[in-house]
Amino acid sequence: MTEIKPTKKVLPVIVLSQFAGTSLWFVGNAVLPELKESLQLSQYAVSLVTAAVMIGFIAGTLVFAFFSLADRFSPVKLFFISSLLGALTNSAVVWFVTDGNTLFLFRFLTGFFLAGIYPVGMKIAADWYEKGLGKALGFLLGALVLGTAFPHLLKNRDFELPWRSVLHITSAIAVFGGIIMLLFVGDGPYRKSSGSFRWDAFGKIFSSKKWRQAAFGYFGHMWEVYSFWGFLPLMIDLYAKKNDLLLNIPFLSFLAIAFGAIGSVAGGYISEKVGSAKVAIWCLLISGICCFISPLSYSLPLFLFLLLLLVWGLTVVPDSPQFSTLVAQYAPGELRGTALTIYNSIGFAITTISLYVIDRVFHSTGSLGGENTFALLGLGAVFGLPSAIRLIKNK
Repeated sequence: MTEIKPTKKVLPVIVLSQFAGTSLWFVGNAVLPELKESLQLSQYAVSLVTAAVMIGFIAGTLVFAFFSLADRFSPVKLFFISSLLGALTNSAVVWFVTDGNTLFLFRFLTGFFLAGIYPVGMKIAADWYEKGLGKALGFLLGALVLGTAFPHLLKNRDFELPWRSVLHITSAIAVFGGIIMLLFVGDGPYRKSSGSFRWDAFGKIFSSKKWRQAAFGYFGHMWEVYSFWGFLPLMIDLYAKKNDLLLNIPFLSFLAIAFGAIGSVAGGYISEKVGSAKVAIWCLLISGICCFISPLSYSLPLFLFLLLLLVWGLTVVPDSPQFSTLVAQYAPGELRGTALTIYNSIGFAITTISLYVIDRVFHSTGSLGGENTFALLGLGAVFGLPSAIRLIKNK
């Protein structure tokens, strides 16, 4: 088959659309201090608000995967519709939320529609880029990272926007992302439609040994990444209180998370030289080391503490696009969208468990609580690295 080269505008538009859509993800965490005060939320609000989005995302990915929606229908149109509905449920927090339960409901719904943005965006990229997929997904995950960090930037003290404005702005940006995806990208030339509903889809996907090895590596990564992002403001706050410092926590959180975008893009380019598996292994190893040494970081000078957070932020996410590349490569072509969606579903189920465990341990009075808590995130590397290494050895 002759290689079809996409026009130069395709990848930038996909990246911009992914950034726009995923800005809905952590906006609840960025405005959480105001929401906690107005709704009288509990001390576990960080994990509950984040988990509500995750559980919604898991439910959405299960529905999308079970019915193979991204393979049976136009993924670009699916992305557009999901962006509109996600934006609507995000802004609905301003209009309808009166207590913790309604807040969790609308964050759940936003997570549900994110299932039509994040994995479907990867599916669209895979349909356009048969070669160089690792680099393309590196850019795409970089956009997700910036989208995740963006609400923290809006809430830092140099802007100090009202929380209602933050929600409306991110919703408007998500709608814009869906529109430009629909107008300027379209379905890719390598798209293969699965046609009718496939009862055997899950079995066929999981039958691939290499697909399972790549997926298991990703599952280890997912134990760490969102708990690191979600609790990053608390980590910085803990350091500031222990060392009697006044820090710009939203900006530093944005910076540490946004460094992952640099890592994702750099990892994409490096993957073309050394392969996706090696990039994923090194990133998982380095971020795992950061987890295990984190209890020592609160006694370090400020510049070393921030350096650790930046290295952690730089390496915590670039393995994700490379595992996604491997999963897309080892999945049946006509079920690529379903494979990406189901592996995301399992990964975010692991994330939800991680958030729950880390939050409970962090607030406990035991020896693992407080500043020792985040060493537990290193268990993801312990689980994921052996599987990823076997992927290289079996080549």
